This record gives sequence, C-alpha cells and structure tokens, in this order.
Amino acid sequence: MASMTAQPAEDPNLPDDPYLWLEDVTDAPALDWVRARNKPTQAEFCDARFEQLRTEALEVLDTDARIPYVRRRGEYLYNFWRDAANPRGLWRRTTLDSYRSDSPEWDVLIDVDELGRADDEKWVWAGATVIEPELTRALVSLSRGGSDAVVVREFDMLTREFIPDGFALPEAKSQIGWADPDTVLVGTDFGPGTLTESGYPRIAKRWRRGTPLADAETVFEGSGTDVSISANADRTPGFERTFASRAIDFWNDEIFEVRGAELIRIEVPSDASVSIHREWLLIEPRTDWTFSGATYRAGSLLAADYDEFLSGTAQLQVVFEPDTHTCLHQSAWTRDRLLLVTLADVASRVEVVTPGTWRRAAVSGIPAATNTVVVSADDTGDEFFLDSSGFDQPSRLLRGTEAEHLEQIKSAPAFFDAENLDVQQYFVPSKDGTSIPYFVVRLRDAGTPGPTLLGGYGGFESSKTPGYSGVLGRLWLARGGTYAMANIRGGGEYGPGWHTQAIREGRHKVDEDFAAVADDLVKRGITTVDQLGAQGGSNGGLLMGIMLTKYPEKFGALVCDVPLLDMKRYHLLLAGASWVAEYGDPDNPDDWAFISKYSPYQNISASKRYPPVLFTTSTRDDRVHPGHARKMVAALEKAGHRIWYYENIEGGHAGAADNEQAAFKAALSYSFLWRMLSA
Repeated sequence: MASMTAQPAEDPNLPDDPYLWLEDVTDAPALDWVRARNKPTQAEFCDARFEQLRTEALEVLDTDARIPYVRRRGEYLYNFWRDAANPRGLWRRTTLDSYRSDSPEWDVLIDVDELGRADDEKWVWAGATVIEPELTRALVSLSRGGSDAVVVREFDMLTREFIPDGFALPEAKSQIGWADPDTVLVGTDFGPGTLTESGYPRIAKRWRRGTPLADAETVFEGSGTDVSISANADRTPGFERTFASRAIDFWNDEIFEVRGAELIRIEVPSDASVSIHREWLLIEPRTDWTFSGATYRAGSLLAADYDEFLSGTAQLQVVFEPDTHTCLHQSAWTRDRLLLVTLADVASRVEVVTPGTWRRAAVSGIPAATNTVVVSADDTGDEFFLDSSGFDQPSRLLRGTEAEHLEQIKSAPAFFDAENLDVQQYFVPSKDGTSIPYFVVRLRDAGTPGPTLLGGYGGFESSKTPGYSGVLGRLWLARGGTYAMANIRGGGEYGPGWHTQAIREGRHKVDEDFAAVADDLVKRGITTVDQLGAQGGSNGGLLMGIMLTKYPEKFGALVCDVPLLDMKRYHLLLAGASWVAEYGDPDNPDDWAFISKYSPYQNISASKRYPPVLFTTSTRDDRVHPGHARKMVAALEKAGHRIWYYENIEGGHAGAADNEQAAFKAALSYSFLWRMLSA
C-alpha cells in the first residue's frame, strides 16, 4: 500500500498547520480522534428511521433481482456479484442461453468471502485480467479493505486454484497485463525511485515466468514528475503490437509502439485520446487540432489507417463532430463495428458505425431522455450489451449484434413507486451568462416547496447523466423528497470544452454554476433555502466544501463525502500530485493566488453562519487522503461550528467495501438530510 503518512511537519514549504498530525492515518491519537467523532454522529442519527433506511438500502443492494452485468470472454459471459449471502462477492460465469433465463446457472470461479476467510484477510475484489485468446489464466487483483493498492496473484481457470509459483505482486498501485502465456508487462513498486510523485509506476518491465521480478527487462521508463507509465500488449491475431505510454499529467500523454528496442511515437496531440483496433487508429482531440492543413474541432472523433498514420501518409476521416448541444460520450469496438454513444443536452443516443465508410446507423428502441451506455462489447465478435435507464425508469439490459435489432435480455425491478414522479430539465444562466442545465425529479402534484437534494460533481470531464438509483429512489424520492442534478462545467456533458474552461484559474465557474442552480431551485418555488441540501463526493466533496465556506447562505444542509479540502497540500498527499493539471500547483505562487480563493480549509470563517454539515471519509482511502476531512472538521470545531463526522475504517475511495457498509453510509446521509431539511 502506498504510504499514507503526511509529509514531515518541518518542511519549510508547509504552512503552519496545527492539525497536520491528523494526516497520520493509522496513528493511535488520530484514530482516537476519529472514534471520538464517529460515536456522537452515530448516536445522533442512527435511530429507528436510520435503521429503516438502512434496511431498505440493503434490500436494494443485495436483491437477487438486480441485473447481473456481464462481459464476454470466449464462450462464456463473466460477472462479478455481491449479495447478502456473499457480501465480498463471487467471480462467476455462464453461457448466453443460460443467461437469457430467469435463473441462470452460474459457475463460480472465485468466492471472495471464502478466500478472505482462508487468508484471514478482508479482501475486496479489484478485477481480473484474463489471458486471451487462451482463457486459461487470470491475473487477479485483490485489495485490502477497498484501497487502490492491490495484491496480484495468478489464477488457473482450469483447476480453479491460485498458482503457488505463478506471477504475484505484493501490495502496490500496480499495472500488469499479459504479453504471452509465460510473460507479463508490469509496472509496480520495484524499490526506491521506481514510483512517480503521484505514487504510480514509473517503470514498465517485461517479466518472464520462472525468473525473479528483480531480473525483469525494462521496456519503458518515465519521469518521476509523470503521473504514471504503462505498457500493454495487443495479441489480436495479425495485429500483434506492444504499446507504452507516459501520462505527463492528468490530461496529457505520449503513446509509443514498442518494436524491439525502438520506441515509435504516435504523433497525435498529447491531450488527445487514442485507441487502436486492428488496422484502425481513432483520435479524439481535446483542443482544436490542425493536421495536414485541415483543422478539426475539439471533441471530434477522427479515424485513420494505423500503419498509414505512422508512415505519414494517412488521410483523417471525421467519424463524429460535436455541435453546441451534442458531444461524444463513449465509444467501444466489436470486431467489425464501432459503437458511439453521444449526449444531446445530456440525453443519450447510440449509433453503430461501419469502419471504412464510417456510415452511422442509429440504434432503435432507446427511450428519450435516458442514460444509455455500452456495458460491454466483444472485440473478437459482433455482440454488444447496452444498459438504458432514467431517473424514473429502471435499467434494461439490451443485447445487439447490429443497429436494427436489439434484444432485451434483462430488466431491473422497480425499487420504488415512480408513477407519480415528474422529470423536468431546466436551464439557468450562470454568473458569466453560460446556460447551465439541470434535472429535477419530484412528485407531479407537488404544489409547495419541499426538501430537495442537489447533486453535482464538476470535474475531470466526468458527466452526470439521468440514470436510475434504487437507493436514492427508496430513501429520498419515495418519501416525498425532490432530487436535482446539476450538469455544471468541469464535467463532460458538452464535450472537452465544458471541462477545460473550468480547470485551474477557471475553477470558480464550477461553484458559480452550482450556486446558480441552487438559487434557481428556490426562485422556481421547488424548495426553500432551509429545505435545500446538497451532496457530493471526492471532487464533488471539494465542491461541497466551497459551498460551505463561500455560499453558506444558500443551503439548509450539506453532505461532504471523501472530499478534497486542503488545496494547499493536496498535491503532497497520496495521488494528489496527479491532479495538478486539473487544479493547479499550490507551490507556484501564481497558481496559489487563484487556488487560495476557494480552498475550503484555508477559508473557514468563525463569524459566518454555516449550515449543518456531515463529513464522511474512509481510513482506507488511498486516493483522496482522509486527512482532508479530518483537518477540516477539526478546524471547523475550533471556529465554533457544529458539524458531524463519520469515518469508515474500510471502504477505500468508494467509502464502503461491501453492500452492508454502503447501506450504512447511505442511511446515515439520508437520516441526516431528512432531519435537517424537514425541520
């Protein structure tokens, strides 16, 4: 596991921080401090209503009626599944014919609960990389308590056993994949100097079976200031290639094909997304790009013959071009077709594209105003699976092999009564006049303002889309609450420009957009200030911290989950250095000039009246340091504010390691919100 200890307090670059000791995650005094705050929060909100909420949330999370989402490997469909009997989960598989039935016959490969008992570890499943096309071995990643750092062990899919002398890695934020049945490409903690400042691999090596890891051959090496490096092998027959890449920062990469000792740079803009499938190269520039005398818009999807592009003779073809309302949201390959998901004012559209001609055919049967995504696509065949849902429409799993014919394979149950719910989309001008969309889900006949929960994220080009949530529906909507979802800048709802205008010195636009939506909810009579709550996690937790310190008068309550809050030190903690391209470098005086204006930890006021706020985090979060939430709470207490705090000892960045913990966390948040917004 990456070190979770703070930088030394005597570092001359650090501010005078009286709560630096709370960054020492597992230190006894810090854990005593945590327990002393968990206890009153539980005593205050874990009442009879909490228990009912927790029970209902767990029913949603554990029910066997959920859709078991799958991906194809050879003749089998694979799934990872958690339920009440298997809280840590089962890695299992079935056939398509069996999957079509109401009660598929599942072949269990790994029982994580049983494995944890045998190993005396609280394992959390972190995925498996199966060798293809052989499908005989897998590199299984297991996390202790849900952290990003994982242990890797080789698994024999024929004997159903871990291989004692197989490929294995100790706990680290590793990257590993198959090069052939007896070779892997691996980036991990090889010792001092082999990790980046962000805590990710800096060196990729070729490791052959039966040899010590220390003797593995270096394939690619990056800089310590890079976010990370990686290497991977494409084993598609006839298109065998090895690639290496370095993430210079969160948004800029250099990608190479490795041919023996030669590194051949794929000469695309460093901020472009690139994918290679068989003979095709796809390029999605994040800024306008001029190539061979033609300029292509940011957010376009461009195609070229891969070999011709490397030789400098390629002609780019436009597969998709965005407009003011529409952006590319997702793409995925089957063997001979390309799937595109686009968003038009945040509503999904799916198309199947024929390579070469790049003719696009709309997939029929997708309801309007829904969130539809590609769950999986078989890049060795023609099969794909789509999931389609809306705020008031449970998920449907659709299987297709072409645009014209979709088969509904599964449908999720309705976890709450949505018959009387109404979904509306509104637009409100932000401070600079930009039109910001948001959705409102409420009772159709709601004639008076009521308790309203506003959600938002606003970062890393991550889009908030109108999907179904059984937990939100049961614990909030079915009880008469209103839910609003803000599509603020910083996300990707309108393509890369929606994001890039709100990074670094433009970061203020994120909170201005969110505040504008909050004001509009009150102006429209949907809620009142006292009845308006907001919730966000991670980058969204930073947003909640900004709402607390800059816009406290607009909210009746806030829930701030696994948050970033101390923006003076975020880059020194865990994966924080990887986000400097998003937020700026606080050690640069010019950058700190704009960061300091919103960093919640540095902007606490003892004289302002703050709304009630619940902070949650996880001791095992090794992505966003729990010290952010701890120190913020300590400083708020010192300033005389009443706050509530809960820290889960497990859970990682998700805040929960299993359904039981997730149900507890959801019930705690909604118990808090109902108490604060119904008074």
